[in-house]
Amino acid sequence: MSAEQTALPEIRPHDGTKPDSAVVRDALGVGVAVGLSGFAFGVTSAGSGLTVLQTCALSLLVFTGASQFALVGALAAGGNPFTAAAGAFFLGVRNAFYGLRLSQLLALPRAVRPFAAQWVIDETTAVTLAQPTRRAARIGFTVTGLTLYVLWNLTTLAGAVGAEAIGDTDAWGLDAASPAVFLALLAPMLTTVTERITAGIAVLLVLGLLPVLPAGAPVLVAALAAPIVLFMKGRGTDARVAAGTGASDGTGRLAKGGGAGAADSSGDRGISRNPDGPDSAGNSDGPGSAGNSDSSGNSMKGAGR
Repeated sequence: MSAEQTALPEIRPHDGTKPDSAVVRDALGVGVAVGLSGFAFGVTSAGSGLTVLQTCALSLLVFTGASQFALVGALAAGGNPFTAAAGAFFLGVRNAFYGLRLSQLLALPRAVRPFAAQWVIDETTAVTLAQPTRRAARIGFTVTGLTLYVLWNLTTLAGAVGAEAIGDTDAWGLDAASPAVFLALLAPMLTTVTERITAGIAVLLVLGLLPVLPAGAPVLVAALAAPIVLFMKGRGTDARVAAGTGASDGTGRLAKGGGAGAADSSGDRGISRNPDGPDSAGNSDGPGSAGNSDSSGNSMKGAGR
């Protein structure tokens, strides 16, 4: 096979062009806006008891804001480190699904993919999927990932170092920064009724379980909101399909019954008109034939009258 045959085609056709400068501008806007929130993470992480080195290591190696905030938030609340890590891991699993889609869209060389995987997060995925061509998608992914990675780590360091000068983060209200940033990232993604219902049930589960479960565990339990909503939605669909099928079956049975009844009635009438069987049908001189002729004649006379 030739190189042209094995090469991956464009995922989306060139139905519209977008200048490279516009892609770079949009990517920089997202990267700078979200990258600056790394300061809030650095302050929150230092306030939870992690050292500056540990805080910076999280941003360098993990680099997924929601998981990092979930980890330090659970630790700050006195949660078990393993439970906190499990919650952070669960939130980070979504990036694996992003990677499945982006691997087809970007079609990067195999040698580059392990490094690009570090930048597969909410923001880079959103910018990449919004582009009309593969070239624009690659530019958007690269600029967003690079800008966000550099700024996130620099502001994390600044926040962790500055936390000592700030003192008590609760007094400044910075403890609310992590959930505020998370909600700001999550809210635009809730575009359907199903997603909003799922988010609402998850919030109710977390609020209801906070007093009874250790820190970090309510986040894990809240994940049950998704299968609950999908199960209820599936049952509703099955009920509608069953109702539609039942109506069709009822109509079909009526039609079949009517047809059978008509056929039986016709058959019975035919037998009653020809009581002598084959002889009356085949012999014009037979009594059956005469009877039929008389019947036909009487019917015709009746019709004439």
